[in-house]
Amino acid sequence: MPHHVTDPDAAVAWLLAHVGGPLRIAAPLALGKPHRLLNALYARIESDPSHPLQLYTALSLDPPDAAGDGLQARFLRPFVERHFGTDFPRLAYARAIARDALPAHVQVEEFYMQSGALLGSAQAQRAYTSLNYTHVADALAQRAPHAIVQKVARHEGSTRLSLSCNNDLTQDTIDAVIARGLPRPLLIAEVDPELPWMGGSATVEAGFFDLVLTPPGPYPKLFGLPRQPVSDADYAIGLYASTLVRDGGTLQIGIGALADALSHALVLRHTDNACYRRVLHALDPALEQHPLVHAIGGLEPFDIGLYGCSEMLNEGFRKLVQSGVIRRKVHDDLALMQRLANGSAYTADHARLAEEGEYLHGAFYLGSPEFYDWLRQLPADQGRAIGMRRISEINQFRSGDETLQRLQRRQARFFNSCMMATALGAAVSDALDDGRVVSGVGGQYNFVAMAHALDDARGVLMFRALRDDAGKAQSNVRWNYGHTTIPRHLRDIFINEYGIADLRGMTDEDCVIAMAGITDAAFQAPLLQQARAAKKLAGDFVAPAHWQRNRAQALSAALAPFRRDGSLPDYPLGSDFTPLEQDLLRALGWLKTNTGSAGGKLRTVLAALRQGPGDNDAMYLQRMRLERAAGFSEWLDARLLRLALARTART
Repeated sequence: MPHHVTDPDAAVAWLLAHVGGPLRIAAPLALGKPHRLLNALYARIESDPSHPLQLYTALSLDPPDAAGDGLQARFLRPFVERHFGTDFPRLAYARAIARDALPAHVQVEEFYMQSGALLGSAQAQRAYTSLNYTHVADALAQRAPHAIVQKVARHEGSTRLSLSCNNDLTQDTIDAVIARGLPRPLLIAEVDPELPWMGGSATVEAGFFDLVLTPPGPYPKLFGLPRQPVSDADYAIGLYASTLVRDGGTLQIGIGALADALSHALVLRHTDNACYRRVLHALDPALEQHPLVHAIGGLEPFDIGLYGCSEMLNEGFRKLVQSGVIRRKVHDDLALMQRLANGSAYTADHARLAEEGEYLHGAFYLGSPEFYDWLRQLPADQGRAIGMRRISEINQFRSGDETLQRLQRRQARFFNSCMMATALGAAVSDALDDGRVVSGVGGQYNFVAMAHALDDARGVLMFRALRDDAGKAQSNVRWNYGHTTIPRHLRDIFINEYGIADLRGMTDEDCVIAMAGITDAAFQAPLLQQARAAKKLAGDFVAPAHWQRNRAQALSAALAPFRRDGSLPDYPLGSDFTPLEQDLLRALGWLKTNTGSAGGKLRTVLAALRQGPGDNDAMYLQRMRLERAAGFSEWLDARLLRLALARTART
């Protein structure tokens, strides 16, 4: 039986008594980190060089910083307190990394970072390890960790503990350590009553752990990802992507607004197909005749439904399950799956599949408070249909199970996001050309490779055609870039708001033409000129006239009626912001765009000085604590906010 304690400091003392000298500790990514235990450990060793610490982890989530008096801080402060709670245990080591303040005897090595949050941290950038998700367990084993610490769930009346949100790496790491002939690391669990219980292969006997920490209440909220608004460009990308999904197939999606847009489009396709087709026609009248849609996708509602198999379960999967899009069950009995595939299944096989099968597999989960509530309140039959698996079972073919997994993952569509794409088919997803890491490779390469390994699968990388750079629009279709995440020999399908580019098996010239066809009109000519100069495009090639429709204004005009009637809402999966805060977010976004350059800032300030008061300005100014401006700076902020509210007001 494990040793039990209720005090994080007692758990740290137990750990230090069992490990003398340097400490090598591994912790799960994201939600599975035991915040109280890690903070107690850091507090104990921060000023004690006799206990050097190496922490191996990823995605150390920290609520946004609401310090300061600017408009952003004024908006964030009340929201952060409400959404995360005033007692949320911010990770002390993560805050130290952000300001390059880790002591010399502490190193934190991460293989995935909160997107864009640590571009300015030398300590984080130097200690980053670039790994495919499926290689992490062996990399951890190489480091011979002394202990693995993890947050777990406990179910009343059960002697077992649930790895719950993070079944991804712990067991794979233990197997990798033992395979190398190294001592099994100590396993320490921190029980969190707020963590939803997940059964099946996510559960272990309490004796799996050497120490179980059950801190006293009150228990802080789980880290909730604030759901972000979905833009016109995001919706266009999601709509295009939804046409490539085949009924009865398999779905993997990432996280963020593009994944939210895709999830909403799939739900709309299933629950209101007539509206879905009207939106598609407005977006692109020729889309229904697109050869790729007919070859690998579909536009009809889901009769069979989809099987979800994704490293991360998130808000989109909740909505897809609730709407009946995800419901195709699979089973781990190979013979049963073979009989289902060849049409020889017995009545008992179908009954067993209905009773024991699972329609959603994931390795970790992360979402909003509503998402966690959904998991907690799932009826027993639905809870049994969701399986938390090891990352080695999700992101690749597990040794000995490839035949089974091929049967389960039929017609798989792997959707992930990238930042930029080149005209020859390479993708930039995780880092900048100077080497600084924005996020990490994660599982993207795994899914791209699997899309090529499965006979009827396709890998789709989604990206926005434009980005804002200091107030100036730049194209995300590049001729080349100094860093790539996905090499061009693994090119498959790219989607942005201007359409679909099918690059699999294509010549370089065909790739250039396909990618130029989804490039913003303002950037097509220089891209084509670069291709000609590199001998990749015929000198007499003339861009088709319809490419000139690739403009943000045309896209917004096409989708405007569906934005107004609610078919394409700002927050398709629900919102963590009040209606008033949603208005403020639009206004603050407008201000950021229009003050990104010196000229834009001057024009915006001059316009703000001329802006008269609006009818409802008072409630917005009160929320931002600007109703009684103290000094010139607050007075100007109030005028800027009034201008932004007027420019983004919904009619």
